[in-house]
Amino acid sequence: MAKQPPVNPITPDIIQMPLEDVMHMSMMPYAEHVILERALPRVEDGLKPVQRRILYTMMELGNTPDKPNRKCARIVGDCLGKYHPHGDSSVYDALVRMAQGFSLRATLVDGHGNFGSIDGDSAAAMRYTEARMAPLALQMLRDLDKDTVPFHLNFDDTLKEPEILPARFPNLLVNGASGIAVGLATNIPPHNLSEVIRAVDLRIDKPKATLDDFMQVLPAPDFPTGGVLLDTPEIRAAYQTGRGKLTLRARVHIEKGPLGRSLICITEVPYGVNKADMLSKILKLSDEKKAIFGCIHDIRDESDRTGLRAVVEIKKDYDPNKVLQKLYKYSDLQVTYGVNMVAIYQGKPVQMGLIAMLDAFIEH
Repeated sequence: MAKQPPVNPITPDIIQMPLEDVMHMSMMPYAEHVILERALPRVEDGLKPVQRRILYTMMELGNTPDKPNRKCARIVGDCLGKYHPHGDSSVYDALVRMAQGFSLRATLVDGHGNFGSIDGDSAAAMRYTEARMAPLALQMLRDLDKDTVPFHLNFDDTLKEPEILPARFPNLLVNGASGIAVGLATNIPPHNLSEVIRAVDLRIDKPKATLDDFMQVLPAPDFPTGGVLLDTPEIRAAYQTGRGKLTLRARVHIEKGPLGRSLICITEVPYGVNKADMLSKILKLSDEKKAIFGCIHDIRDESDRTGLRAVVEIKKDYDPNKVLQKLYKYSDLQVTYGVNMVAIYQGKPVQMGLIAMLDAFIEH
């Protein structure tokens, strides 16, 4: 039997390289790309690249508020083919979120059809839904044709797209943002449009105004789903440093029910809370913690087209206020919103307080 040639342990197509070099060549560019080109918004227009490309595509299609709605499939297709070479779901999900009144304080897309609900229902497929720009989106794109912002080439160098939009209002503060990058995350709460504009005016008129002066005109975030924001020192800390923990509660009142029972009526839920999940969690608590929540007789979702209303019915001879305090502790009737105001400023991610964010917008 012929002898087998010795096996060479290192074949020519295996490259030997120290791990720190591989990390530097592979991981760092990937992390940088995710931070700058996907997950974090720009401080000037408050948009991530996919949102900016959707609005620019809609403008090119002439999909303005005074024209009829267009099929979302057409908008997504144009955006994919011209500017955003990724999956269609990433574009459509971003489009849907811009049309949801419970996600954005001031929606940028006017959607027609099923765009999801606060119960976590997903939107209909893009072949069924239609959309056009909301009136406020025109202020994001106004004077784009007057050489107001720099343009760069798209992914295949055949077309040009704007690096940022001319944004005539501070969208980052108005609509907030949330995103997870590599080693970084952002969570910026939404605010009231008129309050933010008053804060911008104050910064321009009185450059030496203090944070307390700004909090006279912009006292706190304003969440689209309503609810109650507890007045804690964390609000000021979040505006000063860009980090803080806000405490949000559902808006609740107590009514008299049948047979001497009390009704805990929920009319607004905290921002980001799924109503159906919140109620099923309360139901689960009533089964698991019978010593505390055995007094719950029934849980109903009475929401209809007139508005949101959920009811927790409490048995006779129990104090509904005590039950409510326990529900705040154990259920999603009270949640913590972690503020982490990180945005792309001058080409790099920066943690910014309120005044720094206003300055960046005014400079833009």
